[in-house]
Amino acid sequence: MSFRATVLTLFPEMFPGPLGHSLAGRALESGIWTLDCVNIRNFGLGRHRAVDDTPFGGGAGMVMRPDVIDAAIASVRDERQLIALTPRGAPLTQARVRDLAAGGGAILLCGRYEGFDQRVLDANGAEEISVGDYVLSGGEIAALALLDAAIRLLPGVMGAADSAAEESFAEPLLEYPHFTRPAEWRGRAVPETLLSGHHQAVADWRRAEAETITRARRPDLWARYIASQPARP
Repeated sequence: MSFRATVLTLFPEMFPGPLGHSLAGRALESGIWTLDCVNIRNFGLGRHRAVDDTPFGGGAGMVMRPDVIDAAIASVRDERQLIALTPRGAPLTQARVRDLAAGGGAILLCGRYEGFDQRVLDANGAEEISVGDYVLSGGEIAALALLDAAIRLLPGVMGAADSAAEESFAEPLLEYPHFTRPAEWRGRAVPETLLSGHHQAVADWRRAEAETITRARRPDLWARYIASQPARP
C-alpha cells in the first residue's frame, strides 16, 4: 500500500513543487506515494468564495472560517491523521516523522492569514504541528518539509537504508562531519582516523565528534542524550 498524502490549501499549484524532483519525485512517479491537492477556495462562500472573516474580539488580520474548512476536510476525510501546520503546534521531530512514514499517509491542512478558527481543529481532532520557531506566510512550505521528511523514509525511496539510521536526529545526537576526496583540500586534511581503515577507531571518532557538536550547538539535545545514558555504578 502506498503512502497517501492529501493537502488542503488555497494554493494547490505549489504542489508537488520540490517533491516532484529527486528521491521524492521518483518515488511519486513509481507509486510509492501519492499526492492529492484540494483547493479550499472551492468550499468558499458567496460569489467571491470567501474563506475567511474578521476575528471575534478584534485584532489585525483575518481568520479562516470553521464552516469552510470543515467542508474541505469532510470532502477527503478518512482514517488518516489530520495534521494542521501551525506555528503554535508541537515541534516536528524525527520520531514523529518515522511514525507518519510507517502509517498509511496523512491529510495536511495548510493555513493562511491569522490561522484557523480553533473550533474546526478541535471538532476534527486535528494534530497541530510546527516545523520551527518562526512564522511562514502559510502552511504550504511546512507541509512540503513534513512530506519530504516522511517520504524519504518510505521503503524503496533511499538507496542506502543505513544512511537514515546515522543521520542527525535518528538518535539524540547531531550527525558527525563528513569528508570525501581529495584527502587534502586548500591545506585542510581529512582526519587521519578516517583514513586508517580501522573500523572501530572510525566509529569512536564519529561518536566523539557527534557528541562534541551536539553539546556545543544543541544543549537541549545534549541534555536529553545524557539523560538517556545508563547510570554508571
